[in-house]
Amino acid sequence: MIVHPIQPVYDKDSRVLILGSFPSVKSREEGFFYGHPQNRFWKVTAAIFNEETPKTTEEKKAFLIRNHIALWDVIGSCDIEGSSDSSIRNVKVNDISKILTTADIKAIYLNGKKAYHLYQQYLQPVINREGICLPSTSPANAAWSPERLIKDWSIIKI
Repeated sequence: MIVHPIQPVYDKDSRVLILGSFPSVKSREEGFFYGHPQNRFWKVTAAIFNEETPKTTEEKKAFLIRNHIALWDVIGSCDIEGSSDSSIRNVKVNDISKILTTADIKAIYLNGKKAYHLYQQYLQPVINREGICLPSTSPANAAWSPERLIKDWSIIKI
């Protein structure tokens, strides 16, 4: 069983909540979300907000807060082989209510189908809020070009 090692990023001014499934091995090693250099999350979100791609953890946190984005994952702990979403078993979810009670979240977006399905299964019945599935920014989702990701992800800008 691996416990999620990264705290959520949000503040009272967050308006959008983006949830992934569970941090990759590289993200767990780095101690922050989307740490794999091939993951396109930071490039895509920076492009949407017309900003430079943040590099350091501090730059990434500042980028999220500045753009009113809350970021976390659906899963709080699970069994997982490497970084493979398809291997995820024995899921225990994160309690996202602390984000929802602190910030006026207008929309909840899920980064990829696995996060979306887990959200629908475990969290949506509890919090009674729809989640919107976005295409995964993972390098495993090679069918989606950066341009196509930016187009679909542009709906997060409020």
